[in-house]
This record gives sequence, structure tokens and C-alpha cells, in this order.
Amino acid sequence: MKNSIKYYLAILVAFATVAIFTSYTPEPVFGTQEAVIIPHVQPTDEFWFAGERIPVENFDVRERLERELIINSYRHSHTILNLKNSARYFPVMEKILKENGLPDDFKYLAVAESDLRNATSSAGAKGIWQFMEGTAGDYGMEVSKEVDERLHLEKSTRAACKYLKRYKEQLGTWSLVAAAYNMGPTGLRNEMESQKTDNFYDLNLSEETNRYIFRLVAIKHVMEHPEQYGFDLRNEQMYPPLDNFALVTVDSSIANLGEFAQQYGTSYRMLKVFNPWLKDNKLTNPKRKVYDIKIPK
Repeated sequence: MKNSIKYYLAILVAFATVAIFTSYTPEPVFGTQEAVIIPHVQPTDEFWFAGERIPVENFDVRERLERELIINSYRHSHTILNLKNSARYFPVMEKILKENGLPDDFKYLAVAESDLRNATSSAGAKGIWQFMEGTAGDYGMEVSKEVDERLHLEKSTRAACKYLKRYKEQLGTWSLVAAAYNMGPTGLRNEMESQKTDNFYDLNLSEETNRYIFRLVAIKHVMEHPEQYGFDLRNEQMYPPLDNFALVTVDSSIANLGEFAQQYGTSYRMLKVFNPWLKDNKLTNPKRKVYDIKIPK
């Protein structure tokens, strides 16, 4: 009798458990897709980057682009954060790119390089535009124990513009410029000479560089048409620009940046958020250089 009771109780518990779980309907998860979306590129589709058309009538080009569209449309957490950060950083980048005569599409190069963060690569490249220390010096950015202007949004964006314009003059097309940004101009020129072509789409380069321009195009397409890939962000969900600040010009040393911040009514943390290029807790400035420090209002 006792065994029979235990048996029926076990059955009741099992049915109750099934009922609980089968009656549960998950809430929609923010930023995810309700249905599987598989990008498919047709030979007649139009894709452009920096004013240059992607020749998708070539099956090899089409498949390479499709691969990056599929990969980048399913990078959910990265794409959500990139979309949110774009509201903060794109206006600054767009203004500087325009001032320097660069195609607006190159803001997506910064997304590909760093996901719009002051990242550090395994090779030592830093910042949103991922400059190596030596290259940073070549383009007028200071890198020292206390200052790293690769982390300065405006200065690093201007440096990137100089780099891109320089190699556009030498290489001729923006697709080759993007490839040079990824693999270096010397290596690219060597491959162009060896393979006897100046058309990016006819070059056979490293796996990373072969994919690079297609990755930029895919990132651009997903970020320009997020709703097509299931990303639904409202304006209030975007990160606001860091444009509410005053500039304080400094040409002497600062013994303690925490005290300096307090003098201007802010915190050490906020000072670093607005000025990530200040690496240390002091600025000794032995050469008496002039720095503009942003003070949040």
C-alpha cells in the first residue's frame, strides 16, 4: 500500500513539473531575433563601401560577403553594444571624417578594429582606431608613461584620417586602403607586385585581410539596417554623447589628478571617463606641453 501511494505521488509530481515547464512562455529578450534570419546575397544586389561598389556578380566575392553578413548578424551582444555606442562616438567621427574629406563609411573601420572601445590588441595596438605605438608617433600622437593619445578620440580619429588619405594617394582605391590598414602597406604592395594586380578582389591575401573589406561592409549593413536583423533599439536606449564638458588648458604639471578633478567640481572617475588618454594619476609634464582636458559639466 505504501509503495502504491509513493508511486502515484511520483506520477503526480512528474505531471505537475511537466505542466509548469510547458506552460512557461519566455519573454522576448532585448535585442534578439524572433526568427532565424539567414542573409542571402543575390548577384544583382547592390553593396557599396566608401563610394566603391562591391562586385557581387562574382560568385567568390558574393560568398565572401555573405559569410561576413551571417557572422556579423549573429554577434548579438557585440552588435547591441556597438549600436548603443555609435550614438556616442559616431557624431564625433563623422564630423572629423567630413572635415578631412574622408568617406563617412570609414567609421565602420573603427567598429571592426575595436568594437568602439579603447581596446588593446595582443600585438599592443591601442584605442578605438588600434594604432601601434610607433605608428602613433608618426602621426603626431604622444605615447608616454602618463599620456597615451591613441586613447584620445578626436586626436586618434584625425590621425586615422591622415593615414587613410596618405595611402589612398598611393594605392588608388579605398578597398586597398582598408586592406593596408589591416595588414600594413608594405606587405600589401609586395603582394600586389607578386600577384600582378591592383584590384583587391583579385588578390589572395591572408585569411584576415581577405575577409576585412567584407567585414566592414557587413558591419555597415547590419548597423544601418538593424531592424532587418532583429535589433530594435529605441533612442532612449542609446548611450548619450560625452559632449557636455568644458575645456581646461594646462601647460604645467598636475601633482594629483584627483585633487585637480575636485577643484573643478568633478571626480577622478569622471575625469578619466572624459579623458581616457590620461594614463596615470598625475601629469608631470616636464616639457611644458599644452593639453586640453575635458571637465564634465
